[in-house]
Amino acid sequence: MNHRATSSADWAIEAQSLSKSFGGNRALTGVDIKVSRGDWLTIFGPNGAGKTTLIKLLSTLAKPTGGSARLHGLNLTSEPAKIRRMLGVVTHSTFLYNDLTVNENLRFYGRMYLVPDLERRIEEVVSQVQLESRLHDRVGTLSHGLQRRAAIARAVMHNPSILLLDEPETGLDPHATTMMREVMDTLNSGDRTVVMTTHNLERGIEIAGQVAVLHEGSIVYQASKKDIDAAGFREIYDRCTGQG
Repeated sequence: MNHRATSSADWAIEAQSLSKSFGGNRALTGVDIKVSRGDWLTIFGPNGAGKTTLIKLLSTLAKPTGGSARLHGLNLTSEPAKIRRMLGVVTHSTFLYNDLTVNENLRFYGRMYLVPDLERRIEEVVSQVQLESRLHDRVGTLSHGLQRRAAIARAVMHNPSILLLDEPETGLDPHATTMMREVMDTLNSGDRTVVMTTHNLERGIEIAGQVAVLHEGSIVYQASKKDIDAAGFREIYDRCTGQG
């Protein structure tokens, strides 16, 4: 992974006091994070911590209630269209059309993003997620794990500079999880920045450059992976989330 040091002007993502409320429920209470270009931040947290809400805000799928954020210097609330063009997003929804084949879905998204040399790019991403043999199968006929890989292919079709992954391994069987991990190891190439949420401490810290703990809507811990080990981080996580 590329975990180079950067200046304060080189952040891919900067969020300050980012918050989100649903009626009287405060899902995020004021998130502060900074992610440098080309880094991989894994955000850990128990169910209900606000991980999915944070990904939705950063991906412009939802609007914050308060605070601010910039992605490559673009304002999250006033420049969402520009931000979307440089994002790849993988959430619990695949954003794929079940009645279309993998190839047809990728061609649709490639045209939407004006991807040059589209056929070659489809071949590249399908190879990257190891779906060559299922390219002409309808998405609705694929297993959950294969659909998740197709969703990653969709997300990287336009070679986004920022990739947001919301618990990409959740619900996968052991074989699908192994395949997904092989795919994920290829995602942080060049200067691409990745933010991933998970509750899998061992896997999450393995591929991270930075780690953070989200608890009750706030980031309560963030550090470089080089400053901690897996056992030490588990103690930190348990203490931060009240599970110790």
